[in-house]
Amino acid sequence: MTMDRRQFLKGMLAGGAVATVAAPLPAEARGNLTMPPKAMGLLYDSTLCVGCKACVSACKESNHLPPEYSLVDHLWDTPLDLSGSTKNIIKMYREGNAEVKDREIDGYAFMKQSCLHCVDPSCVSACPVSAMRKDAVTGIVSHHPEDCIGCRYCVEACPFDVPRFQYDKAFPKIVKCELCRHLQEGENDTRFQYSACAQVCPTGATLYGPVDELMAEAKRRIALKPGTSHTVPRGKVGGGDSQMATAGNYLQQIYGEKELGGTQVLKLASVPFDKLGYRDLPERSFASESETLQHSLYGYLITPAVVLGGLVVAAKRTQRDDEDNQE
Repeated sequence: MTMDRRQFLKGMLAGGAVATVAAPLPAEARGNLTMPPKAMGLLYDSTLCVGCKACVSACKESNHLPPEYSLVDHLWDTPLDLSGSTKNIIKMYREGNAEVKDREIDGYAFMKQSCLHCVDPSCVSACPVSAMRKDAVTGIVSHHPEDCIGCRYCVEACPFDVPRFQYDKAFPKIVKCELCRHLQEGENDTRFQYSACAQVCPTGATLYGPVDELMAEAKRRIALKPGTSHTVPRGKVGGGDSQMATAGNYLQQIYGEKELGGTQVLKLASVPFDKLGYRDLPERSFASESETLQHSLYGYLITPAVVLGGLVVAAKRTQRDDEDNQE
């Protein structure tokens, strides 16, 4: 079979003409998703945290997670980071002689690390089988192992390095904080009624409740003059339990208010967040950027496919001409 230059160009033109008609318009950029109507979350105040790690223990108990053995200090259940057995961790910042709490120079501070339940989560966007889901009402980002194929795209996509894979299990799962949604869904637990980490926090450093009310509480605190005595709620917003606290020298920033389109876990601190493990991030979500790019690429793949189809048609016509000539 032979194809001369004229036949090749005819095939290209035929395919190109169809592609011009079939090619989609450029994909419009997708904006950030918006906060669900009844979003629930946490407010973590680093200045109130004393590093007791009661929240770490309660999280394990509520979620039926096994203890871990630390190869660093050779003790049981003293995890140093999130893992396939730990959904919540308290880390410590130290600088210089670490004499003063919540001071960047020669000071120390604590920071809670767990899932931030992003308004526009990258893990949900990256999951090819919808094993990661965001509740349309509460906004809680949950993992559903019955649908998971173990691709670990969520692990790679998360900008906060939260989802962890159980590499040490015969039947591994993805593990991440789900705001103790099993308690909200009616699981019988005689101790915990809502997010365990908030329920056991002795200082009110972790507070559970509707995100809009948590945001209002966060803005109230950072507006206070450092050293001012004030009352902070404990456990959950509107729960009735409270205690006295002294206002810290807060950064005028609520981490999670704007980062990547916002998160449902908000954080307050006196030490810059990049020192506490949370880097500066843009307001546009990574999920909106990646999905816009994907839609553009997938849309324009139609064009080369149609052109290829035109070449196949031209090749078959040439083959038929050759067969007719041989006869």
